[in-house]
Amino acid sequence: MAETIKIKAEARDRAGKGAARAARRAGMIPGVIYGDNKPPVLFSVNAQSLLKVLRDPAMLTHLYDIEIGSEKHHVLARDIALDPVTDTAIHLDFLRVSDKTTVHADVPVHFVNEEASPGIKRGGVLNVVRHDIELICRAESIPEFVSVDLTGAEIGDSLRMSAVKLPEGVRPAVQDRDFVIATVAAPSAVRAEAAEAAAAAVTGEAAVAEEPKA
Repeated sequence: MAETIKIKAEARDRAGKGAARAARRAGMIPGVIYGDNKPPVLFSVNAQSLLKVLRDPAMLTHLYDIEIGSEKHHVLARDIALDPVTDTAIHLDFLRVSDKTTVHADVPVHFVNEEASPGIKRGGVLNVVRHDIELICRAESIPEFVSVDLTGAEIGDSLRMSAVKLPEGVRPAVQDRDFVIATVAAPSAVRAEAAEAAAAAVTGEAAVAEEPKA
């Protein structure tokens, strides 16, 4: 679990599109904190100060302490609204959490020990089916990433969820099947040769079948 990130923000006293647009014109990103059976808290945060956080692909799995005046809110990012033209953040949603809060989180997949995969050494290609996996766990226990070990993987092998070691108390949201995370596919040259060989075999069998019987 990564260290909690601290964010300094300002209270925002008005909701609505007009107030949000005014905040953005001032170089701020409007946001809201909700959940835990408490009233929502409106805030705005300086866009420049949040650039590093927004560029982090794991932003939605990190925990944050948002400081608004003398109050501190322990939260998890739930949604980042982006401008359809500029792709910049225009609104942030955060959920209050505690050590008892259970959440669903999309956690990125990291592949390790590629050099120990015989299939990849022979020219096989890692075909990633899932770049992240939805997990269910306590908010305080969200892993930064899930590791998939490629040791021993041969061409044609499928790497499934059952082979992944998860931290205690963490489970995949999909429970009804052992889904595929990645496969080691044959390189295109090998596939082409196999296809040509198969086609030649079929042609040869057809020619034999057509020969007149004595």
